[in-house]
Amino acid sequence: MIAPPECGSRSRLTRRNIITMNNPPSYTCAFTGHRPQKLPWKYNETDSRCLALKTALSQQIMKLVGEGVTDFFSGMAEGTDTYCAQIVLEMRKVNPALKLHCVLPCRSQADKWPASAQERYRAILRCANSAVYVSREYHQGCMLERNRRLVESAAVLLAVYNGEWRGGTAATVRYAQKLDRRLIVLNPGDF
Repeated sequence: MIAPPECGSRSRLTRRNIITMNNPPSYTCAFTGHRPQKLPWKYNETDSRCLALKTALSQQIMKLVGEGVTDFFSGMAEGTDTYCAQIVLEMRKVNPALKLHCVLPCRSQADKWPASAQERYRAILRCANSAVYVSREYHQGCMLERNRRLVESAAVLLAVYNGEWRGGTAATVRYAQKLDRRLIVLNPGDF
């Protein structure tokens, strides 16, 4: 497991609107992917398949950085979103040009998560360059709205996606295809 980031007092969370565009800058990438319950290893982050996925995500993010991507957007759901956010924060220690932007569906997103997941969530938010809530309160469409905002904000979508037709990750991948975004897919079943 990647340890939660430690940020000094200079790192502060700022809230600002994220501008969405038909043609977002080439230096932007968003993440989407399954939550732990849909991953073959569930919540066991010490499973060799989970470790292999995290290594593949790190390599892919590093490759994107090599292509000039500096701004990364995470929806901060458990699983893929938080794995990727932590990877970016870890890489930012070496490359301070990297930025993590959190696009959150509502203020109560993590309220029902286990305590350790809430702690990870808060630690990432403390270190993020920015965060925006698409809604103050939870409502039926806030997760979909968050996912659309992620795709609209980025030129590239890095997805951990098992290919199933239903679910938030599937809808997000289809939306990225509709908007003609560059799509990079890692299938968790391949690990």
